[in-house]
Amino acid sequence: MKIVLAPDSYKNSLTAKEVANSMRCGFEKVYPEAEYVNVPMADGGEGTVQSLVDAKNGQMVTETVVNPLGNETDAQYGLIDDGSVAVIEMAQASGIQFINRYTQNPYVATTFGTGQLIKSAVEHGAKTIIIGIGGSATNDGGAGMAQALGAHLLDDKGEELQYGGAMLSKLAKVDVSELMPELADVKVIIASDVTNPLTGENGASHVFGPQKGANPEMVDFLDESLSHYAQILKRDLNKDLENVPGAGAAGGLGAGLLAFTNSEMRSGVDIVVDYTNLQTAVKDADVVVTGEGQIDFQTKFGKTPIGVAKATKAVNPNATVIAIAGSVGEKISELYPLGIDAIFTCVPGVEELSKAIQDTDKNLQQVSENIARLIKNTK
Repeated sequence: MKIVLAPDSYKNSLTAKEVANSMRCGFEKVYPEAEYVNVPMADGGEGTVQSLVDAKNGQMVTETVVNPLGNETDAQYGLIDDGSVAVIEMAQASGIQFINRYTQNPYVATTFGTGQLIKSAVEHGAKTIIIGIGGSATNDGGAGMAQALGAHLLDDKGEELQYGGAMLSKLAKVDVSELMPELADVKVIIASDVTNPLTGENGASHVFGPQKGANPEMVDFLDESLSHYAQILKRDLNKDLENVPGAGAAGGLGAGLLAFTNSEMRSGVDIVVDYTNLQTAVKDADVVVTGEGQIDFQTKFGKTPIGVAKATKAVNPNATVIAIAGSVGEKISELYPLGIDAIFTCVPGVEELSKAIQDTDKNLQQVSENIARLIKNTK
């Protein structure tokens, strides 16, 4: 029997690699002679860097960068495929974890640190950069990112704009003459399932601004600023991005990446499926086990378990796909027609969240053993 273990991480508990190891320990109690293949997974969000580094035996790089509020912080990214591919999570440098209700201010929050990570990756020789853009604290359209890469965003006096989305209202000219020349030979793959445009009622400011501290007045001003930014990008770079699906992701970082780099947007889990060679691993598998901390009807919108299930069934429709979650929510029946054959929770009973997180390894081993016994007794 061949068993492929392809879970996502369990937030605040175990990495994807650790989850796969826990699952394997449980299955091995029933199937000690089975062939096991661990494929740590992610969906482009938190944990993507670690999952791909683990799956591809890559390395982590640490850089000191500017966080959203302009203070220095250490951030990490990964290098895989002998350093030719870099994996970045923008939240490492520009994430919402750097702000709180007292410090949040999308008028000034910047993506400059994300640009610094991209610059470092290019300097390390990466020819492809995968960048997950979830969890941002910013609403600057990727302006800070562009400035870190050498672009100049100038006001009507020819002076460089300061950090933040509010400053985009003063943008008069975009000058890319000093943009990092090596970027021309680098392919940037944006991992995002967000389809929001840059501006408007479904745009970055209106949909995501409030969670970053924007009140209604600020939302309107930020939206107008991003619209002005889009018009300048269209005039100076010949890039018409205001209504492109996904341009509004991460406070408009999607638009910034599309404007200043050679980039394309893709589903995060599809990227990870490709780079981990998951379909090769599952092609002759009997059982594929996936999972993440929470599974519910929203899982069908590009989350890891459904991505694993679809990728598996595409090449091996007879494989059994099982998902294990820390918590199982509403309408999971909507997932069964999409390739998941059974869903289990690893929590054995009612308990405090802190206790459930503490016991994740033990609980995963137990439910995995139980699933293995069920499979064995039904064959």
